[in-house]
Amino acid sequence: MAETKKTNRYQAIIAKVFGNNYRTGVTEFEFTRTEFVAIAEKLKIDLPKNIGDVIYSVRYRNELPDVVRKTAQNGFEWIIEGAGRSRYRFKQVRLNRIVPRDELVTIKVPDATPEIIGAYALGDEQALLAKVRYNRLVDVFLGITAYSLQNHLRTTVKALGQIEIDEIYVGIDRHGRQFVVPVQAKAGTDKHAVVQTQQDILCCAEKFSNLICRAVSAQFMSEGRIAMFELTVQDGEVKVVDEKHYQLVSASSISVDELRQYSARV
Repeated sequence: MAETKKTNRYQAIIAKVFGNNYRTGVTEFEFTRTEFVAIAEKLKIDLPKNIGDVIYSVRYRNELPDVVRKTAQNGFEWIIEGAGRSRYRFKQVRLNRIVPRDELVTIKVPDATPEIIGAYALGDEQALLAKVRYNRLVDVFLGITAYSLQNHLRTTVKALGQIEIDEIYVGIDRHGRQFVVPVQAKAGTDKHAVVQTQQDILCCAEKFSNLICRAVSAQFMSEGRIAMFELTVQDGEVKVVDEKHYQLVSASSISVDELRQYSARV
């Protein structure tokens, strides 16, 4: 109930910011966090200590208010992207959502997740990140040796302001090439959107300019399967470079026939 009230407060603030700045036909405009203070006072809403949490909530956890979404042109949607320190930009982008393809085969992987992790993971996102980490699915998917550098990395990017990356890996391949791999974790009905993939890539270009960036997203599917995507941004849209589906199982449940099928795909 408390989380719902907080979400409603944040959406009310965002809706008012949008209403104060939007004009019919406009497809993008900037605003600052300082607007939140006056709006919160007028609406008699308590602001969080970290005002940026208002933006974080509607960018990554919840949908934008209906009053915002209904003004988007057909086939487009509004996003909020960073425009510098404490500055943001409402912008219309082409509507595109990345969802797992049902027709892809599922690859079984021996489950190396410690049982105690599954027992105490605080939420689907944390459970997903843990399964990806303990089963080295970044390595398996990308064909490199990768190491988790940090999870829930909060940092600033010059062109965007403050951002958060769910988890970031660094890795190396057989040729000595080194990589930085930002990972998004999507659970439930969450979909991959352009704003987070774009910010992950820009962050890596700024913070790890000598490394090759390969942006990855992981998502739970039905029957405990995990979809892994390598994503890029092209012409303002999220594009899939590669997609694989994995299922973590006991080693004994992988049959000889399945192993032979995997060998035939090499």
